[in-house]
Amino acid sequence: MVSLLNSPSINHTLLPNASSQVGLYRHGQYRRDIAFYVRSEQVPSASNSPCQDRHGRRQLLATGVTIASWFLLSPHTSTSFAAETKKGFLSVTDKKDGYTFLYPFGWQEVIVEGQDKVFKDIIEPLESVSVNMIPTSKTDIHDFGPPREIAETLINKVLASPSQKTKLIEASEHDVDGKAYYTFEFVAQAPNYTRHALSAICIGNGKFYTLTTGANERRWEKMKDRLKTVVDSFQIFSV
Repeated sequence: MVSLLNSPSINHTLLPNASSQVGLYRHGQYRRDIAFYVRSEQVPSASNSPCQDRHGRRQLLATGVTIASWFLLSPHTSTSFAAETKKGFLSVTDKKDGYTFLYPFGWQEVIVEGQDKVFKDIIEPLESVSVNMIPTSKTDIHDFGPPREIAETLINKVLASPSQKTKLIEASEHDVDGKAYYTFEFVAQAPNYTRHALSAICIGNGKFYTLTTGANERRWEKMKDRLKTVVDSFQIFSV
């Protein structure tokens, strides 16, 4: 059994660039200066209530996603594209790095240093999904250890900042087309919020893939089914 902590690629690549829930945790600092690909603003009138304003912003964001998806599906040479394949979700496929997943309609793609791809709800910033990859010489996720062992290492060393209190709720394994995936559920508690999250990990194409999605604990009951759809949809393919 190979320890995840003793993997040179894990230590060199993942740990120095450990991503947090709404930005990037690096070298003891918590960054929030995320550049958004899409930014939409609505100037409220005197007759608009806060609820109306929020609803209006969500409609505007949803419209932006629809337009963006139309362009993405037009003939081009991009290595990734998005399409609506399940009601309420969009699918993104990265043909260069060999992975695909669903994310909720209305989430926006943002740039986060150290992450290959990130989508989030800009009104509820703890609601997001991110994909990270690092090189590995291993060809089987079992070489790193059982699901619970790897999950605890990733949560404590990569997926949460050192100041957060974390708890692993469950970890399991499933198979898709002969490929083993580990999935796990955990919470990370910060002084002013608690994030409830789900992750999926897999090995292929010489890479260690990690997808993580989650939401604020106060919205977990409302979001959990959608987030489970996201993590269950994650698959890799040969490139």
